Amino acid sequence: MNVIRLEETDSTNNYAKSHIGNLVDRSVVHALRQTNGRGRFNRSWVDLGDGNLFFSIVLKPSEYFNSVYTNITQYACLKLANIFENYGLNAKIKWPNDVMIDGNRKISGILSETVIEAGKLKGIVVGIGVNLNCKKDDVNNIKGRVATALNLETGSPVNMDKFLEEFLNEFFADYDEFLAKGFNYIRSEYIKKSCFLNKDLSVQVLNEIKFGYAKDVNASGELILETANDKDLVLTIGDIL
Repeated sequence: MNVIRLEETDSTNNYAKSHIGNLVDRSVVHALRQTNGRGRFNRSWVDLGDGNLFFSIVLKPSEYFNSVYTNITQYACLKLANIFENYGLNAKIKWPNDVMIDGNRKISGILSETVIEAGKLKGIVVGIGVNLNCKKDDVNNIKGRVATALNLETGSPVNMDKFLEEFLNEFFADYDEFLAKGFNYIRSEYIKKSCFLNKDLSVQVLNEIKFGYAKDVNASGELILETANDKDLVLTIGDIL
């Protein structure tokens, strides 16, 4: 695969999208520093200094959009969880694509963006930020959520290049099979690693908050909430509060 290494950029996703015509399938854009990283719903991704990981994968699986592409973030989330487990951590998934340590400390963020021009798919950009090497005071100062970093969990510095290589190998090991079979290919493993099922949840969906009991994730990766009137509410997007 083609890895492009940058000293600094505003966002690896922005770089990948602006250069997507010149980037081949499975290119990786890796920046040592990111000045304006973004998460889902336009949240900022805080740069916690050198030694942390910011990269984007450029995927060009076909000329036209396929529904399975909406689940690539969930696939990437599962693969990240697998890598964290290799480091001895209890990695759990918060729907749709957050990786949490012990179910309550966020360690990574994923943002996928699709580029379509004249009705044709130019590419999918999967941006990933991972807290690898942070000071405890820095993660404690992140507003609005409890965060952690891999070095804080393991007690040792983490080699950034080694972690990136491990993740990319894991991601592409059965990527083609995932595209062929869809979310159902990873559904059981995704559910096994979940930290949100069988609980009463509040989910932010655009400008509304939905309430219900998280009973399942269906074959399309959607969250199924059982509401107060015993009806199922199927959520394609949302943010568990």
